[in-house]
Amino acid sequence: MSKKNALGLGARDGAWRAVLCLAAILLFLPLRSIIAQAPPEPAVNAAAGSRVFGAKGCVKCHSIKGLGGSEGPDLGHTPRLRSFYDLAADMWNHGPEMVERMRELDIQRPHLSPQETGDLIAFLFTVEYFDPPGDPGAGEAVFNEKRCVLCHQVGGVGGVVGPDLNRLGQTPSPIQVATAMWNHGPAMAESLRERGIVRPTFTGEELIDLIAYLKAATEGPQDESLYVLPGRAAEGRRLFMERGCSRCHGSPGESAQEGPDLAERAAHRSLTEFAAAMWNKQPRMLRAMSARGIQEIQLQPAEMADLVAYLYSLRYFAESGSRQRGRQLVRQKGCLGCHSLNGQGGSAAGDLSRPEGLNSPASVISALWNHTVIEEEQASTEEGFWPIFRPSEMADLTAFLQSQEPPR
Repeated sequence: MSKKNALGLGARDGAWRAVLCLAAILLFLPLRSIIAQAPPEPAVNAAAGSRVFGAKGCVKCHSIKGLGGSEGPDLGHTPRLRSFYDLAADMWNHGPEMVERMRELDIQRPHLSPQETGDLIAFLFTVEYFDPPGDPGAGEAVFNEKRCVLCHQVGGVGGVVGPDLNRLGQTPSPIQVATAMWNHGPAMAESLRERGIVRPTFTGEELIDLIAYLKAATEGPQDESLYVLPGRAAEGRRLFMERGCSRCHGSPGESAQEGPDLAERAAHRSLTEFAAAMWNKQPRMLRAMSARGIQEIQLQPAEMADLVAYLYSLRYFAESGSRQRGRQLVRQKGCLGCHSLNGQGGSAAGDLSRPEGLNSPASVISALWNHTVIEEEQASTEEGFWPIFRPSEMADLTAFLQSQEPPR
């Protein structure tokens, strides 16, 4: 039986759901092309994860920002950015409930490979990265009230002191906007001083509306290229170090010396909020850079995407697991009722001291998800049978299982 049929989807229905979920990650811009970047690591391919979300039937019960099923919660609305282990713990803790509901709906429980698991978690990690569409009318008001219209022209209206923003309206990605605002910030600041205009600041919502206005007011073809996560986190780390960002904001494992911890700030910001924060803080950053002998930095949009991807990636594996604590959890959580450890414990399932194929955190979570089918009947009927893991405990369990020697 094919995977498609096992999920109870016809060819047309399955394709539609896969497209719907891919659209969720690109929800707010009608994508025409994605600017090429080096492919991300397989375990953090959010675009592939959106396809997993559709093809494996998650969309039947869950929605992403209103697109999808209504049986389960909307996974596109969360109070905070969740790390890999937040999401992994959710998958495990709600396993019995999900299995029971899938049985009621006659949905066959999907099997997830390690790559599919990593991609799916990466997709869920990034959905809050994007903003809802803005209001062009409110954006026009921002454009006028913030006095942008005195220097910039949009759709044939406005001043000519600054660059024409029609081109920016043709590529209305927050990454493009953030890059343009950063690169032209110093020149804009000087021009504003000469003209006696107070430099405006923007909230994230104002910038969302402004981007919507630029897009709506721009005539001619729109390229609408979009830079998306996960980008190239490794390249972003290199840029973060080489361009001197770490001299003020610190390096991984070090406290920030001058500026805020950007990894912590990134955990609570969408793309557009990130762009607004960069603009608002730029004068202070430029003064700090000058005091430290750091030259002004010009960025390409791809570089901006990589830097942001790096900052977000630092929060992806926010917890650092302890294999010692993980070993204790195996006993405390009742895992040895079914599993054995070094030959001691249950016999219904495998020996946890000799796991196979657990060469990444995603492979551990994949094994946990797939293994639950063994006890799904018991888990759904026996009160208190199913152990609950906090995210930090899931990190500990993963560290322990990965530390064990596989059979030879």
